[in-house]
Amino acid sequence: MPHLTVEYSANLQALPAAPLLQRLNDVLLQSGLFAGPDIKSRALPLPVFLVGDEPEGHAFVHVKLALLSGRPPEVKKMLSQQLLDALQQACAWPRGLAVQLCVELMDIEREGYSKVTVQ
Repeated sequence: MPHLTVEYSANLQALPAAPLLQRLNDVLLQSGLFAGPDIKSRALPLPVFLVGDEPEGHAFVHVKLALLSGRPPEVKKMLSQQLLDALQQACAWPRGLAVQLCVELMDIEREGYSKVTVQ
């Protein structure tokens, strides 16, 4: 825990997904709230998407961070803002494309989450 998912519209083909994940993981590590091996991250391009009713000229990157429940709201807000700042600075965003960047934190109920590491 945590699980970080980056979903992005496929018209951002040049998005440097692997470096972006590293940058976001670094934010989580620097927070001091998580150990390195506990962070699981993935990036998913979405080939079928629509922003509003505009077929062109728009794109998005949506970062979802799933955490075990119980964190105070101010900690969630801090993580959300730090991830958004890192996302915004992650690369040169394409000109002529309105790119919406957003971060969503979600709680995973502790009672329903199980984990084991096998070797």
